Amino acid sequence: MTPDADWIDRFIGLKKLPAEIRADLVAGSQVVSLPTGTPVFAPGQSADNLLLLLDGTVRVQQKSETGREIFLYRVHAGESCVLTTACMLAFEEYSADGLAETDVTAVAIPRTTFDALVARSPVFRQFVFTSYSRRIIDLFTLIDDIVFQKMDVRLASRLLELADDAQVVHATHATLGTELGTAREVISRTLAEFQRRGWVEQSRGEVRLIGRPGLERLVRSAG
Repeated sequence: MTPDADWIDRFIGLKKLPAEIRADLVAGSQVVSLPTGTPVFAPGQSADNLLLLLDGTVRVQQKSETGREIFLYRVHAGESCVLTTACMLAFEEYSADGLAETDVTAVAIPRTTFDALVARSPVFRQFVFTSYSRRIIDLFTLIDDIVFQKMDVRLASRLLELADDAQVVHATHATLGTELGTAREVISRTLAEFQRRGWVEQSRGEVRLIGRPGLERLVRSAG
């Protein structure tokens, strides 16, 4: 499906595109929809399209040589994927997996359109590199968290981030372990301590936050 131009204004960095460039971007792109669970990319694949998310979430993760999955980051609506950008700029293949964590709607910008606009448009070029820079900073923050932050603080922070409006996190212990790059047993022990403190209740595949202020205090104490 060919997109109309309205989606461009959902990305702050693209609002200042000249009319001619906007028209070329729209004409050279297409809207794609992916259901939950669809692989978006995988290691060894070439990066042929830059995806700008309109709705939904894409989870990016990497597998170690032992087969353990390590969560890297999520791409939300209004964002693009730093790994895809890096691969397109360097003509490299993907080294991680991207998975549609929810139903996803995105604008796919093929390499030919991407390369032409990076070369022609300072505004588009700035958008690409600004998005790339922000994500690189996020990845350095992730590394800092893994190396320096205690696991109870990291888990508390992730629970606060993932909780829905009903204060429920829909995730297994194994999934949370993948999120934080640790073993399921470590998550189980930490959640048991949180439950002892009255901060969470657990059921199959769910963690309910019943003492959110306690989790927030723990996170603040490490700031």
